[in-house]
Amino acid sequence: MMEMTIVLDHDRGDPLYLQLYQSIKKEIHVGKIEPGVKLPSKRKLALHLEISQTTVETAYEQLLAEGYVESIPRKGIYVREINNDLFTNVKEVFNDERMVVSKPSDSFHIDFSHGKIDLDAFPISIWRKLSVQSLYHEESALFLNGDRQGEGSLREELADYLYQSRGVRCSPEQIIVGAGTQYLICLLTLIIGRELVFSMEEPGFHRTREAFKDQGVMLKQIPLDQNGINIKLLYESEAEVTYVTPSHQFPMGMVMPINRRMELLQWAKEREGYIIEDDYDGEFRYKGKPIPSLQGLDTNGRVVYFGTFSKSLIPSIRISFMVLPMPLLEKYNQHFSIYKQTISRLHQHTLEQFMKNGHWERHLNKMRTVYRKKQQVLIHSIKKYLGDHVEVVGDDSGLHILLKVKNTSSETELIEQAAKFGVKVYPTSVYYENGDSSLNQMILLGFGGVSEAEIEKGIQLLGDAWFGAL
Repeated sequence: MMEMTIVLDHDRGDPLYLQLYQSIKKEIHVGKIEPGVKLPSKRKLALHLEISQTTVETAYEQLLAEGYVESIPRKGIYVREINNDLFTNVKEVFNDERMVVSKPSDSFHIDFSHGKIDLDAFPISIWRKLSVQSLYHEESALFLNGDRQGEGSLREELADYLYQSRGVRCSPEQIIVGAGTQYLICLLTLIIGRELVFSMEEPGFHRTREAFKDQGVMLKQIPLDQNGINIKLLYESEAEVTYVTPSHQFPMGMVMPINRRMELLQWAKEREGYIIEDDYDGEFRYKGKPIPSLQGLDTNGRVVYFGTFSKSLIPSIRISFMVLPMPLLEKYNQHFSIYKQTISRLHQHTLEQFMKNGHWERHLNKMRTVYRKKQQVLIHSIKKYLGDHVEVVGDDSGLHILLKVKNTSSETELIEQAAKFGVKVYPTSVYYENGDSSLNQMILLGFGGVSEAEIEKGIQLLGDAWFGAL
């Protein structure tokens, strides 16, 4: 088979067919695949890259549609003659005339991604059974548009669960279900009003920050202190809305104590503003009892509570929700009820049955045990293989920790050194808008999607990568 450089990253958001199409197109642009060259058959390329033939076929169809290749009956697909002089911005230096097919995933044996969960523990057979039952029970009703806020029966289950587990006080009417936190952030910004001054934690979740910025609001970054968002600086910012992650600050990991929570509620009361409480992984706490939600402590209707099933169930289900205080619910009903629901009714009904029949509570208890054991293995491995060369930050709850590495390497160098040993770790600088966390040598390690054996091996390899044999 002809040799060409093809890089496919299964962790990227781009579809694999699009990555394959772009890689081949780039090879044609730079002249590494010359006119008249026959492309590999769909079957051979699919086997070589360990992807489906459909993926290859879709990529080839796009190349055919754009005129980069032509299909000759009973012979195959060939590269067409194009004027490469027009592609003046496509430049690449090749150190070797021979090109090889490679995949980034091959080079990473262990991936400490904070966005992954333990899929092996997901009760797929129960979920499949409930999905089928939902179709039979509801028949064609689920194929029509549902309630714009989400299925009423699901919101009833959510309201009961939130009160029992997080102390959130709300009626089902206050809950809006939506496809992911970013979508709901955008909708909430419209409801609150884009003319207000918004703020969020620094460092803070970059996807939320970009969602706010895309809405065109004035966004202030408020630095943290040891207890979470700095109240003094929040007052000085003159912000009227603030976004916080009090149960497990992202990414630093501190849990906001009750005194700071009360100070934050007092700020909202005095400013007549709003607190957006993102409880993205509040179900998982490893030291002490769960801290009550801000929303449950609020007596003035100033907290919007956010939750998601991406961490506790499966990310692809895309079911998140927000609980609106009554003043914002009235604004929603008056001006924004035209927005339709973004979650499949089938998934909503399946989740409602999953919760109603007790599967959700059992699954959550199981996952708490699974993740607690993984976190214990992670901390033990860090002590064993990294010792005093690192400092663990934010290990009280959640599915990730931060490592403060005590050597002279930069954040980028630490990531590159880990990659050479087949371990993928993540930066924290992306979560800073104004500061520079790279000077702090902080690395993010997620442990939800790796096995206990992989955790120990990965930390051992990090010790070799960063410090040599300890």
